[in-house]
Amino acid sequence: MSDRKWMARALQLAERGLYTTDPNPRVGCVLVKNGVLVGEGWHYRAGLPHAEKMALANAGENARGSTAYVTLEPCCHHGRTPPCSDALIDTGVARVVAAMQDPNPVVAGKGLARLRAAGIRVESGLMQTQAQALNPGFIRRMSTGRPYVRCKLAMSLDGRTAMASGESRWISSDASRRDVHRLRARSSAIVTGIGTVLADDPSMTVRLQMEDLPGVEVAENIRQPLRVVVDSSLRTPIEANILQSQDTNATLIVTTSRDERRRYALLQAGTEVLTHADESQVSLSLLCEQLAQRQINELLIEAGPTLAGAALQAGIIDELIIYMAPHMMGNSARGLLNLPGLEHMAQRIPLRIKDVRQIGPDFKLTLTPERD
Repeated sequence: MSDRKWMARALQLAERGLYTTDPNPRVGCVLVKNGVLVGEGWHYRAGLPHAEKMALANAGENARGSTAYVTLEPCCHHGRTPPCSDALIDTGVARVVAAMQDPNPVVAGKGLARLRAAGIRVESGLMQTQAQALNPGFIRRMSTGRPYVRCKLAMSLDGRTAMASGESRWISSDASRRDVHRLRARSSAIVTGIGTVLADDPSMTVRLQMEDLPGVEVAENIRQPLRVVVDSSLRTPIEANILQSQDTNATLIVTTSRDERRRYALLQAGTEVLTHADESQVSLSLLCEQLAQRQINELLIEAGPTLAGAALQAGIIDELIIYMAPHMMGNSARGLLNLPGLEHMAQRIPLRIKDVRQIGPDFKLTLTPERD
């Protein structure tokens, strides 16, 4: 029972890095000696000390002979920082309890093996499900070579996303929109389509106050996500808001166009252009692979019904997050997703309800596609 208590504390600490550790995993660690907490820490940002190093520094001499509870297998390789497994060995930790093995092939059990070889008692798997839930993107990228993809949508009770004129502000409540900003804040990148850029001119940045992010000490240090525009014909205006914010991560435009004049203009505006040269249209599956190569862990799609529907039919979506507002918009309003080719009941796309909760006056539905 005490092991679960201390691992639960380590998981709480790991969650403090929810908005800041990207592209690294969120990890927490506590050190316990004779039933007493002697040190704790969590990984805050890539390039800074890992959770184990923070906990060891916090414990000082009390770390010797202690048990380390860590939410992810200690690393055993030199990255931006030295191996945590060596630090635990050198400090004289007697036992290590890890929630899960590191999915990174560079580690993948080697850190635990090094600890065992040094005579440290090692256990793994305690509260593994909770630990995995903290890092779905890191796990997915390391194990499959693509990010964990969420698609966010907002609709009325009758499944509409905009009036026939295109008017859509605002379908959901202030509370739901703040929740969307939390989704953005934890995401490595946001993908939208040229239709949304032309219709709504969004900035796709994270705009939150401190009170909106519990557990985060400095909201200004939240890393802005990469903005990605799927724009097959290079129609993105140079003056578009998504290209203007100079204090945020870059914008990437993905296209199949060979228009060098437009490409050059966008490059001059400080935008990166990625061309899918051998495709008739942007391949969303290929884009996911390319973003994973850029260390994108969690990808958020915020787009209109065409791109969102294409992503669902392409099988790249891991979670659908739908904010449903308690009002009706009528038959002439626009639908939630464009899903061409579905003509028979057998062609339906099955979804599993993962979570339902109320956000202000709205309902937030989290669903996962059921795959064979």
